[in-house]
Amino acid sequence: MSTRRNAIKNIAAGTAAAGVMSISEVFAKTESVLGTKLNGKINHSVCKWCYGKIPLDTFAQECKKIGITSIELLGPEDWPTLKKYGLTCALPNGAGMGIEKGFNDLALHDELVKSYEDLFPKLKEAGYKTVICFSGNRRGMSDYDGMRNCAIGLRRLMPSAEKYGITMIMELLNSKVNHRDYMCDHTAWGAGLCEMVGSENFKLLYDIYHMSIMEGDVIATIKQYHKYIGHYHTGGVPGRNEIDEGQELYYPAIMKAIVETGYKGFVAQEFIPKREPLASLAECVKICDIV
Repeated sequence: MSTRRNAIKNIAAGTAAAGVMSISEVFAKTESVLGTKLNGKINHSVCKWCYGKIPLDTFAQECKKIGITSIELLGPEDWPTLKKYGLTCALPNGAGMGIEKGFNDLALHDELVKSYEDLFPKLKEAGYKTVICFSGNRRGMSDYDGMRNCAIGLRRLMPSAEKYGITMIMELLNSKVNHRDYMCDHTAWGAGLCEMVGSENFKLLYDIYHMSIMEGDVIATIKQYHKYIGHYHTGGVPGRNEIDEGQELYYPAIMKAIVETGYKGFVAQEFIPKREPLASLAECVKICDIV
């Protein structure tokens, strides 16, 4: 198999012989063929819904050029496209009843359990090891009652999750701006649920955008609760746009804190681009690509 170095030499030799490319153009062509060479401390993913107008085939090819190795929040119908381009899906969807109807409602447990148990074999066959899930909205429920109800439903799924090697990842969302009444809206509550479920096959999606809005103290929270966190999402605050200097969070320091916890999973870009989408995506990946 050709190495990156050999590929560069081959491209350089061919183009130099033709006398049509500068050395900078050679390296640009190399990146278009092999993908951007990143530092490797962060595994980069991206949420497709933020780029809805770009066809998945096109988006997958562009992600490879940027150095992204996963496109997520996609269901079984899209997984073959990812595989065609050598990409994974770090956090699939395809089960459940959406954000507002989740495991805190006992009446939904039978349907939720069936939905996830039907998906687990498909995830294993595809080589994926996680799936997203949600608490549901409070609807007047106390923190404890909601946590207990979630734990009852999730415990029913843990034997099957463990059998298929799947970790269920519950997303932490803000209930202040975007998802009014959502229950799993504080990291401490999510950590308490992890303890109540009592399985390594249930963890949290720490969405940096959402938790910055709800509780701030992002780096301290990550350090305190990292053992319960199985995935991360980005987003600029306020607005959920690019994670550059136009918003209040300093993402290089946050990425450094994540790496220092020993985390080896993926960090997914989940911002809504205000500028040219793919250029913004490449820029934000580089912001997170710490040395």
